[in-house]
Amino acid sequence: MSKKPNVLIIMADQLAAHALSMYGNNVCKTPNLDKLARDGTVFENAYSNNPVCVPSRASMLSGHLTPEISVYDNANELASSVPTMAHYMRSLGYWTFLSGKMHFIGPDQLHGFNERLTTDVYPANFDWIGNWSEGSSYVPSGTALNGVVEAGPCIRTMQEDYDDEVEYQSLKKIYDLTRNNEQNPFFGIVSFTSPHTPFNVSQKYWNLYDDKIIALPEVGPIPFDDLDYFSKSLFFAHGRHRHTITEDHILKTRQAYYGMISYVDEKIGRILQLLEDTNQRDNTAIFFVSDHGEMLGERGMWFKQCFWEWSSHVPMIASIPGKPKGIRSSVVTSLVDLLPTIIDIGNTHKTVVEVENLAGKSLIPYFSTAGNSVNSLAISDYYHIGPCVPTRMVRKNNFKLIYTHGHPSLLFDLKNDPKELENLSKDKKHELQLNELLMICMNNWNPDQITIDIIKSQKRRLLMKGLPGDPPEWDFIAQIGDDKRYVRKGGVDATKSKLRIPPVKTVPPDLPALDKETIEQILAGETKHNF
Repeated sequence: MSKKPNVLIIMADQLAAHALSMYGNNVCKTPNLDKLARDGTVFENAYSNNPVCVPSRASMLSGHLTPEISVYDNANELASSVPTMAHYMRSLGYWTFLSGKMHFIGPDQLHGFNERLTTDVYPANFDWIGNWSEGSSYVPSGTALNGVVEAGPCIRTMQEDYDDEVEYQSLKKIYDLTRNNEQNPFFGIVSFTSPHTPFNVSQKYWNLYDDKIIALPEVGPIPFDDLDYFSKSLFFAHGRHRHTITEDHILKTRQAYYGMISYVDEKIGRILQLLEDTNQRDNTAIFFVSDHGEMLGERGMWFKQCFWEWSSHVPMIASIPGKPKGIRSSVVTSLVDLLPTIIDIGNTHKTVVEVENLAGKSLIPYFSTAGNSVNSLAISDYYHIGPCVPTRMVRKNNFKLIYTHGHPSLLFDLKNDPKELENLSKDKKHELQLNELLMICMNNWNPDQITIDIIKSQKRRLLMKGLPGDPPEWDFIAQIGDDKRYVRKGGVDATKSKLRIPPVKTVPPDLPALDKETIEQILAGETKHNF
């Protein structure tokens, strides 16, 4: 057994920190994550660097903010010339593997990993391109509230098919790593697609929860006229003007979401137990994170793609050999901090490693202290559907800035206002904090130039997507039949009933659709509405 510690990152998709007991939710049952938290450090203030899948994962893997690597939406490729966690850890002598979802776009489906154990659940081509020229009504992936109004139990979902395979391949790999000294130490990522929408789960996990203990959102729907521009644009991009969401819908959605989390927790428990059984647990640094959160009805909002806490705040747990247990760190951190941290963990022999100027900081100092720091900072970007302008979040210490280019900024004191209900941006008493965060926001960041770059990127990819003939076959296929088993080219949305057994009868919109022109007029305040 190598004395250099193994490193394992376990990921869930769309899991909000606020849904877990270690972050104050007393309903969701996650005994294995709770134990992992007791065995290590819980980072109380961790953030996604982009609250949408592809950019978030590209940012985490590369250690760069998304504008630095030109990954803006769910159809941008991470350049093969950008080193990732896998490249850096291989340079330190690690065998690297990926099991599960990473949503790589383009022909490079390894990005430095020695091996990839599973097919990806989503397509690798240019299907889900943001298109700002189409405005706030354009949704490339078919995102809609069907995943909410059709929430409930079922026999089987595609996501469970996928996550069972991820678990199986991960356990098999742990056995193999125990036998094979040539593949030690190892660095691995195990990435589940649950609890991503649609909100359906098999009966076993649905039955873990009594619907009488499921609570409604703490912050109810906010009147449309009181919303900021960012939230108004997502109102249309998410199709909230097309479905009436009832309390019953909300409660069923939350019950299914918690059941999906418990389903993932059970798998995590089996992975951790196998590390124990094969005598690798005490020599393995383990991280648990999510790529972004889920609004789950808070503020009347769903999914992710915004900077409100339920969407941008992610769980982060670290259990490191030799470090104290039961620590709760208040340092503000984000997913880009993982890369410098694992390099520090793996570089036990102080090997000279050529590391680019990364965006994050090593978290090693915070595994043994609950204190804050002067470098308590996180930055998150968003450039996909909805507002169609550059947006950025800056969290420093207790204050959080939400910047939407061309529109008023928002400022919140999360210590005194954790529900983000009091915008302090116009308060003279907080002018100093606002200006400080705006200065951080604009440092090496030019929203006008980014707008030009994004539109150019979109036009290039839309041209290639629209060519006659079949699109390129970039999907990594691990097993025969996987090309038809999961979501593939054509952008079939994961809320389609055919992905569940038995098929769920699709609920048609109960409100009329609005055309693009009307939506843009409403956002500009030129047309009256009745929401």
